[in-house]
Amino acid sequence: MSARVKRIGIGIAEDAQKVIDSATSVAGNFTTVCYCRPGTVDKKTIGKDVEIREHAHPGQALIEDLMAGTIDAAVRGTLPANSTLKALKKAEGVDHLERIALLETVYGKKFLLTPVGVDEGWTVPEKLELIKKGRRIAQKFGLAEKVGVLSGGRLGDIGRHSQVDASMAEAELVARLGDAEHCEILIEDAVETCGLIIAPDGISGNLVFRTLTFLGGGHGHGAPVVNISRIFVDTSRASPNYANALLLAASLLE
Repeated sequence: MSARVKRIGIGIAEDAQKVIDSATSVAGNFTTVCYCRPGTVDKKTIGKDVEIREHAHPGQALIEDLMAGTIDAAVRGTLPANSTLKALKKAEGVDHLERIALLETVYGKKFLLTPVGVDEGWTVPEKLELIKKGRRIAQKFGLAEKVGVLSGGRLGDIGRHSQVDASMAEAELVARLGDAEHCEILIEDAVETCGLIIAPDGISGNLVFRTLTFLGGGHGHGAPVVNISRIFVDTSRASPNYANALLLAASLLE
């Protein structure tokens, strides 16, 4: 008996053609189910391995089908963040979401970055848990398993400010306990050898993500949520396409 074809859902609220083109580009790997409001997409233009699921509240439908197992994984696509992630937190019974973002520099270098949410990764235990989960994702996506831990300065900056000193001390501890390398503030060097980068905190991680993707010509390909029972890849509506986010979701199913 042949294995069941995997089904991955993705949301559409705007830029419908961008989502449809992304789904079409990965056709054959799995079935992509596109969640949208009625009339958003012309079903006659949909190719093989792409389905349309119309619903008045597509974000809610996406989460409900994910939890019910109707789809194997989900990608936010262009659905609004607040309502969709709120529905996901409620369905999973968690008060916050922990994400690990797959980023790509303007030169084509891919790496994982976490924490990327302002309420994520503030303690040493939280960072160690993100390292453990991030290593598994790096392995599945073919990235280096070496982990680089960032801090607020170079070691030569010790003594210039108490917050910088505390940042470096914590990074040294996280690196030692997590079998990682303290890369100081040198993110440009860290990405050359590390598949996973640990930001000093969620604020700086979010700034790195936004600077790279919105100002630096890089791309954000999706951020798997790692503290829930289902596979959900968060995305930015500013992403040029969602093919990599869909493939990332598929790789996490392996």
